[in-house]
Amino acid sequence: MKAMVLAAGAGSRMGELTKDCPKPMLMVQGRPILEHILRNLARHGFREVVLNLFHHPQVIRDHFGDGSALGLRITYVPETQLLGTAGSARNAAAHLQGDEPFLLHYGDILTNQDLGAMVAAHRRTGALATLLLHQRASSNSVVVLDETFRVTRLLERPDDRERMGVESPWVNSGIYVLDPSILSRIAEGGIQDFPRDVFPDLIAEGRVYGFPLSGYRCAIDSPDRLERARAEFPGIP
Repeated sequence: MKAMVLAAGAGSRMGELTKDCPKPMLMVQGRPILEHILRNLARHGFREVVLNLFHHPQVIRDHFGDGSALGLRITYVPETQLLGTAGSARNAAAHLQGDEPFLLHYGDILTNQDLGAMVAAHRRTGALATLLLHQRASSNSVVVLDETFRVTRLLERPDDRERMGVESPWVNSGIYVLDPSILSRIAEGGIQDFPRDVFPDLIAEGRVYGFPLSGYRCAIDSPDRLERARAEFPGIP
């Protein structure tokens, strides 16, 4: 199977840590975050990986090369501007098309999640999109599910007014299994995000499901989170 890891972001909230280093290349327990992500992908049978690049791209290229040291084949897709989660996937569509679903993984999500189980669930439901979800009392997203784990509503970065009356402990974890037909729904060349611009129509069609997190997961979006991950991450088996 194919996967895309979003590795282009500048990581501005990390301050001086990312001045000369892409955020996915920050070190956790002796390896870059991105290397932990790629090792977990390889462990679950992924062999072809697309990495989009923007901020200090050569740092990533120099470290991973063609990916063969990890048992992967890596394709690099440079961006001249940041395109958002969906815009980046559309920009790399030529490398993601095919008869099989592909996995999209945010480049600052450190996890040892069983990705193979998530892909299997995606196939069983016939979903166009399956979202990894975790439970958190307060987050910048809210995902509402029915009794079959079908997503009925997704709020990304809602304000207090939008949150009123919406009760759910589930939130977006930043890893998706996607049918490649979704790529044709994304306009070329623009800045677009999956939660805001793509998933609402798919949810209205009843074709988006959730999958519960069963492993460790940390979104490394601040220096404090980075230090926590360095102390807590159990590693890739």
